[in-house]
Amino acid sequence: MLKELVVNAAPHETRVALLENGTVVEVFIERQDETSIAGNIYKGRVQRVLPGMQAAFVDIGFDQAAFIYVDDVLDTASHVMYLKFEQGNDGEEPGEVDMETADISGNLPSWKSSMNHECSIEELLAEGQEVLVQVAKSSIGTKGPRVTTHISLAGRYMVLMPTVDHIGISKRIETDSERIRLKDLLLSVRKNKFGYILRTQAEGIDADTMTKEIEFLTKTWEAILLKSKTAPAPSLIYKDLTVTFRAVRDLLANEADKLIIDSKEEYENVQRFLKRLMPDVKLSVELYEGRESIFDAYNIEGDVARALKRKVWLKSGGYIVIEHTEALVAIDVNTGRYVGKHNFDETILKTNLEAVKEIAYQIRLRNIGGIIIIDFIDMKKEHHREKVMAQMNEAMKKDKSQTNILPLTELGLVQMTRKRIRRNLTRTLCEPCFYCSGDGHLLSGKSICHKIYRDLVSEAADIMGNRFTVKVHPEIAQLLHGREKHLISSLEKQFLKPIVIYPEPNYHIEEYHIFESLVK
Repeated sequence: MLKELVVNAAPHETRVALLENGTVVEVFIERQDETSIAGNIYKGRVQRVLPGMQAAFVDIGFDQAAFIYVDDVLDTASHVMYLKFEQGNDGEEPGEVDMETADISGNLPSWKSSMNHECSIEELLAEGQEVLVQVAKSSIGTKGPRVTTHISLAGRYMVLMPTVDHIGISKRIETDSERIRLKDLLLSVRKNKFGYILRTQAEGIDADTMTKEIEFLTKTWEAILLKSKTAPAPSLIYKDLTVTFRAVRDLLANEADKLIIDSKEEYENVQRFLKRLMPDVKLSVELYEGRESIFDAYNIEGDVARALKRKVWLKSGGYIVIEHTEALVAIDVNTGRYVGKHNFDETILKTNLEAVKEIAYQIRLRNIGGIIIIDFIDMKKEHHREKVMAQMNEAMKKDKSQTNILPLTELGLVQMTRKRIRRNLTRTLCEPCFYCSGDGHLLSGKSICHKIYRDLVSEAADIMGNRFTVKVHPEIAQLLHGREKHLISSLEKQFLKPIVIYPEPNYHIEEYHIFESLVK
């Protein structure tokens, strides 16, 4: 399978698309604003401690305060910057844990201290206290960024966790002998009690390469600590790599065969970055110099535009509908125009199986996270249900984000969760409709006319003038002079007063005002 990274680098926005055989499967967008802060390290100040939620708000310099849970707070009473782990009677360290490492989406390794489950947030943090934190999740919607004191610094081959004495190895390194070799090698070359997670890229590396990366990450951490001692709170201490460099570090060579970029300046920066980080690896990096936009040249713009639509058509004629709510994302499967060729059960099965592939693709492309409910078309046969679920689990294996899929319910619903780190594509590129305020619906013209009728009836007794004037949107005025004219005529007979309908072009379609006037 041919995998390519296509980078559109503009002065204030960088877009990265991962293509598999020419099809866009993931899109990363980074703009020069406060939304692209995942991975950054800040010196913050505790604004407010919430004992009832076992959490606190931390000012890191943005309009929205950052949020931190008790499990994400170091035991600051400790004289060293390591977490206190419960140890067995033999004094051995905790066992090795498989963990996925940081990737381009900004995922940070998470580690929860058993010590903090015994501490309350009031014991760990106080209002006005200065604290060094890292952004684990950028702000999403009305929620501010989520931060942690469990700092992690990602390199090419490993992730440094200076607050944890722990060694982990990526689940994607499956060979037992290689896992044992890497762990033994790391234990032999590390000179401190810092924690490390060996990434998938670490497979096959030698001691010299590992030592150089450890030294590089350690020096980075020491520089962060040094800067944090004199920096004011709140302030930025360390800025994570840009989306382009994260793509090079995390996806190029392992996830992609080559990178194509349309900016000469960024192309040269990438070349320098490769020489510094991966001098011995030969990677394909091309400068795109075509006159057409690079995203248009690779047919990416159209795919991104379709990923913002609520309805997605399937090849057979069926379709899925994707609805975002505050609490979850609902995906509905429908047969649409597809009527099948043999029998009803086979038609439903084929639609559901086709929908599974599209749903897995759309979830990854749109970066849908949190709780996801999928409403498949009801299937009577048990083996059909099993076939759909097996394909669903198989299709989601390509997704690097952590997912959990529950069995199909009797109502044909699949409940799943997907780790949410950054904003989905819709939240990144869109905002609520200024006209309907994000409701997605407006009152029909007929409903508005009847609402005006009811308000005129209720206000008639209090109006002393001899004429009513109603200002409305031009479309409503047209209705009240046309199909709904009988409403106005009946009121004029009832009140024995004329009612003047006045069109107001600047009005919202649901907006209207009733005035009384005295005409001599």
